[in-house]
Amino acid sequence: MPANSDDLVIIDNEAEGRFETRVQGQTAVLEYTRSNGRATYSSTQVPKELEGHGIGGKLANHALEDARARGLKVVPSCPFVAAYIERHPEFADLVVRGDS
Repeated sequence: MPANSDDLVIIDNEAEGRFETRVQGQTAVLEYTRSNGRATYSSTQVPKELEGHGIGGKLANHALEDARARGLKVVPSCPFVAAYIERHPEFADLVVRGDS
């Protein structure tokens, strides 16, 4: 594990449609698609051995900050990302509501 999760290096693997970070030889990912001014976050996967260290939260935060920087609205299809937004209302303005 890095000394703390702030030390994670997250890359945008656009070819695979995912943000990813490697920790202890394993890869954690947050999968997405981008189209029509929206970023849809569909799945967050953190290896079992790495759970509980804030890695998923760092991926979610990175993805949401990326959407904000690109001027995209967010569709949080992934339950983890949806829960992250609930806990961090500063990202609520990014979420697509209804037919927006």
